[in-house]
Amino acid sequence: MDYSKTFKKRDLRDEEFKRLSSYIETNLGIRMPPAKKVMLESRLQKRLKHLGLNNFSEYVEYLFSKDGQELEIPAMIDVVTTNKTDFFREPAHFDYLREKVFPHLHMKHDGKPIMLWSAACSTGEEPYTLALEASKFREQHPGFDFRIYATDISGEVLTKARSGIYLKDRLDPIPKEFVRKYFMRSKNPAQNLVRVKPELRALVSFLRLNLMDPVLPFRDMFDVVFCRNVMIYFDRDRQKFLLEKIARSMKPNGFLFLGHSETLTGMDVPFTSVAATIYRRI
Repeated sequence: MDYSKTFKKRDLRDEEFKRLSSYIETNLGIRMPPAKKVMLESRLQKRLKHLGLNNFSEYVEYLFSKDGQELEIPAMIDVVTTNKTDFFREPAHFDYLREKVFPHLHMKHDGKPIMLWSAACSTGEEPYTLALEASKFREQHPGFDFRIYATDISGEVLTKARSGIYLKDRLDPIPKEFVRKYFMRSKNPAQNLVRVKPELRALVSFLRLNLMDPVLPFRDMFDVVFCRNVMIYFDRDRQKFLLEKIARSMKPNGFLFLGHSETLTGMDVPFTSVAATIYRRI
């Protein structure tokens, strides 16, 4: 067999890339310039193999068919999206949450739960970190109540997040008091796995959500929104579209947390800076 010819059949041609990248940018908001062609080709190879397809021409034809739109689009989203996350990632944010935000919201307590949203939760580390901090604050301040919603576009990572199962070394950033109280070790030591205890998992509601959808599905307004390391994948217009939508879902003076490389400088959106990459709704 001529393996070089087999490999060429699986190359992503320019016209196929343009069609795929246009769909991804329009429907997911993720920038897909020509420089990302090799990355997209590499990630989609596993889908061709899984589906038993010979080349990207067959894949594109299937993807945009009626069956493909129903069955393959979710799988394509799972391999295209980036899911980098950690417990207590960007720890200064959680210091600010603990020392400034929770005391402020508790002081303004109106009898309703504090509403928190992890807008791109990936495999769950961020919302579970929010649950750890909020639970500890509630222990110290009777009457403090909260609800946490966590969303992501990828159904695969949401399944992992709901399970709450992680490799043991993923817990390294977590204070030992939290590990002892809220995590269970696997009964099989060889697996090196831990699981979030049911009482903490129950504090987070996971939902599938495309942030580019015209309308958000929430009835309640949020006090705190973590939307970190998301906007870096969007162009300026889609960033503004997302921020305006988030603003409409937040209570006045609510807190928005962005990723370390994201900024609202120069954008006409209803937020004001209160700390590095932390903003308040105005």
